[in-house]
Amino acid sequence: MVDKSLIDKIIVGERRAIARAISYIESDNNLTSEYLKELYSKVGNAYRIGITGPPGAGKSTITNQLTKIYRKQNKKVGIIAVDPTSPFTGGALLGDRVRMNDIGMDNGVFIRSMATRGSLGGLSKKAIDAADLLDAAGFDIIILETVGVGQSELDIAQAADTTIVVLVPESGDSVQAMKAGLMEIADLFVLNKCDRPGSQQAYTALQTILMIKEHDENTWLPKIIKAIAQENKGINEIADEIEKHKAFLIDKNLFQLKRQNQTKVRIKEIVEHKLKDELWSEEREHLLNSSLKNIFLGNSSPYHIAEKIIQQFFNKS
Repeated sequence: MVDKSLIDKIIVGERRAIARAISYIESDNNLTSEYLKELYSKVGNAYRIGITGPPGAGKSTITNQLTKIYRKQNKKVGIIAVDPTSPFTGGALLGDRVRMNDIGMDNGVFIRSMATRGSLGGLSKKAIDAADLLDAAGFDIIILETVGVGQSELDIAQAADTTIVVLVPESGDSVQAMKAGLMEIADLFVLNKCDRPGSQQAYTALQTILMIKEHDENTWLPKIIKAIAQENKGINEIADEIEKHKAFLIDKNLFQLKRQNQTKVRIKEIVEHKLKDELWSEEREHLLNSSLKNIFLGNSSPYHIAEKIIQQFFNKS
């Protein structure tokens, strides 16, 4: 049963209540969807920023510095740092929380590390639920920082209003970005650690790739910002560019459209997840296991067995 007092505490931004509710989300508690249903009328006011890129590019440092800018503007910031799943505990490695120590003590900042839990993309599906929760709790800015695993980072675009791709000057990053499809999802590129050798070549390579991309007056063309996040250089420019992108989306009537499309994809994912859970009952797992012998004896095929399982599912339904 839903605890109404917990809902009320989340809405007023009580930190302990928020942390408890996110733990429910992470543990796949049966009540999670009930809590999210109750809170959803309060969701939609926060601006969501996705930060992605290869490991070691400085994503956490940029998140840290951006948060300081938003706090100076008196905006509440929620940070969801999606870590690789620990092979020992199944939990998040918590590295980001350690790196963000100086903002972690601020009551206007809430930081949570979450595990990807085997999600093919860098962003755990649970992280989007947690972002909704922080949104309902009155946070103005939500930063989703994802594990940099390259090719499978594209799901960040399904969660953020503005997506930032962080790269470093080392050779191959810009080409890798193009291969991975990061060129398609980036609303802004940050070439971090640009005091390193090769930064100008990397910048030029990125510019060349961007100019090949088709665009017109109704298309947002991502900007490339040079930064040294460790020294707080380029961070104000990043914050300004996020605001420009937000203004562009609103001006071109793309903001609501983007969120509608994201919601449509999310509903499909929720339906598929629920159907999958429903489909693989103990009974159908048993049917699958008992049918394997027939396949290897040459009396059946995976397609026959799959159809049999689906048929049984619909008959039971």
